[in-house]
Amino acid sequence: MSTPFSYFTIQASAKGVFKDSGSKFFSFAFPVSNDDEVKEHLVTLRKKFFDATHHCYAYVLGADGSKFRANDDGEPNHSAGDPVLGQLRSRNLTNSLVVVVRYFGGTKLGVSGLIHAYRESAALALNQCTIVEKDVTEKIQLLYDYTATPEVMRLLKDFGMTIEKQHFEDRCSLLASIRKKVFPELIEKIQLLIVLGHPMEIVTPPLSQSPRD
Repeated sequence: MSTPFSYFTIQASAKGVFKDSGSKFFSFAFPVSNDDEVKEHLVTLRKKFFDATHHCYAYVLGADGSKFRANDDGEPNHSAGDPVLGQLRSRNLTNSLVVVVRYFGGTKLGVSGLIHAYRESAALALNQCTIVEKDVTEKIQLLYDYTATPEVMRLLKDFGMTIEKQHFEDRCSLLASIRKKVFPELIEKIQLLIVLGHPMEIVTPPLSQSPRD
């Protein structure tokens, strides 16, 4: 599966509360970029709600949504994590985490009741989120003579590149990110400039940039 040009995620964290037969379900949605951020949110919630019965969650990572997990945290198999994951999938979201913290109210809900409760809890948090579309980017590094600076600056402007590192001397270097969608066109343009005699070269192969902010 090829990586898409863009992906959908949530802009900021949000929360919701769902009640059923005495049980309370506190749901939390977070934008995340990697496993470490997922773990940080889980640790924080477990400390804050240390007396809760369950901390069930699901997350999706990667521009293509290929990395995901659903955790039932002691609830019957597939009754908690999967419904939460289903809410992320139904909105086509990635780089997103939803945690549902349950306080048991004394009445068992049954598997179907749990599925409904966790699905609705996740939905309540996600319904409070603003969904945004973000571009997948690639990184490119150039070496070029100082005399080619005007051409490089024009590339930055024309292709909307973002400078990450830049160094000016007789031999200059530039590390920048660019939208994946226009990356092939940029490479063609650079190759044309080289053919026309402008002293520059691509010194690293394209590196896929994990979707972040």
